[in-house]
Amino acid sequence: MPASSLPPDRDIYSVSRLNSEARAVLEGSFPLLWVEGEISNLARPSSGHIYFSLKDARAQVRCAMFRMRRMHLRFQPGNGMQVLVRARVSLYEARGEFQLAVEHMEPAGEGALRQAFEELKQRLGAEGLFDAAHKKPLPPFPKRIGVITSPTGAAIRDLLTVLRRRFPGISVVVYPVPVQGEGAAARIADMIRLADRRGECDLLVLTRGGGSLEDLMAFNDEGVARAIHAASLPIVSAVGHEIDFTIADFVADQRAPTPSAAAELISPDRRELLQRLARLRHRLCIGQERRQAHFRTRLQHIHKRLERLHPGVRLRQRQQRLDELEQRLLQGMRNGCHRRRGRLEVLDARLRALTPAHRLERLKLRRGALSRRLRFQMTNRLEQARRRLANAGQHLQAVSPLATLGRGYAIVSRYPSGEILRDAAQVEPGERVEARLAQGSLLCRVEKKEHNHEVDP
Repeated sequence: MPASSLPPDRDIYSVSRLNSEARAVLEGSFPLLWVEGEISNLARPSSGHIYFSLKDARAQVRCAMFRMRRMHLRFQPGNGMQVLVRARVSLYEARGEFQLAVEHMEPAGEGALRQAFEELKQRLGAEGLFDAAHKKPLPPFPKRIGVITSPTGAAIRDLLTVLRRRFPGISVVVYPVPVQGEGAAARIADMIRLADRRGECDLLVLTRGGGSLEDLMAFNDEGVARAIHAASLPIVSAVGHEIDFTIADFVADQRAPTPSAAAELISPDRRELLQRLARLRHRLCIGQERRQAHFRTRLQHIHKRLERLHPGVRLRQRQQRLDELEQRLLQGMRNGCHRRRGRLEVLDARLRALTPAHRLERLKLRRGALSRRLRFQMTNRLEQARRRLANAGQHLQAVSPLATLGRGYAIVSRYPSGEILRDAAQVEPGERVEARLAQGSLLCRVEKKEHNHEVDP
């Protein structure tokens, strides 16, 4: 079919586009994988990358390990070697070849050990054996150090060399154990418990030299880890080289990268201590001299104060003060006498002016005047009271009921209650009533009553 007759909506892939999208699908569909196989067709170009095939009995896959990853290899790979790789699934677009981009490679046997190591590490970590809360501090000046290691290995020699150089006064107890091979882990765990139970050291160092992962497996044992965790003494782990990590390193109270570093860590530096002691001695001497100078100055000050406060000095001052007060007292007494004499003369003159004879004469004259005023006032007030009384009597007589009675009226009340009667309806025939007149009263009996509702204006 000619190109012009193709449907306009058909999506046509180029080869490069197809390989690019296939590579994206592959890399997005697979996580990092662990793959085991045998190396073949190994190539080492000048770029530093390595290319090889990884095969088993029925298939093979191309692999590429780039220079930055290859630099971390701890062994030299070769054809026919059984390896375990951690790789990403990818596609080499230029040739359309399916391949693995290798990020890590290790011998196949070590891979199993590494997997067991990781599983134990995760399990013990979940139990809290690695928590910082369980870490015990190291003593700053240990008197005796226990070393759990092989007595013939290089680790103990390196450790003792550094200790003799830094602080020869520290004694060392070696607890001999095999550090690799069958049964080594159990021996190490038993020795940790024995050393902790004996308690003859201030801390323990668990150490050995470097080696492969298989050589260090005695220190990746669960029994050793639990013995370290249960120990009451602080434990320093110094297993292998700086790049080697073991389970014992994570459980121990402190990790040292090498046996020599462990010796540096647990021992004080004699030269540094001597220098510090010299500095402290110098500071002590300077401080003592300053303190002596301070007390000397203070003593001189106290001596001067003591001289000023001597009883003889104080007695002379008091005697002078006494003389001064005596003069002031005499002068005060003379001044007082003069003031009192003048005051006495003034009072005498006032007393003469206020003699009782003159005063009695004036009082007599005043009494006569007051007596005349009193009689006049009494007479005047009695006359006024008499006039007011007469006027009040007239007014009272005008409004008194008795005056009404004098004009022929009477006040009628119920007998014997004395209730004033104002209406004939208040009594019944046969009842007794009392009529009060202007002169005396009458006790009457009602014979008949008449009702008169008219009221005179």
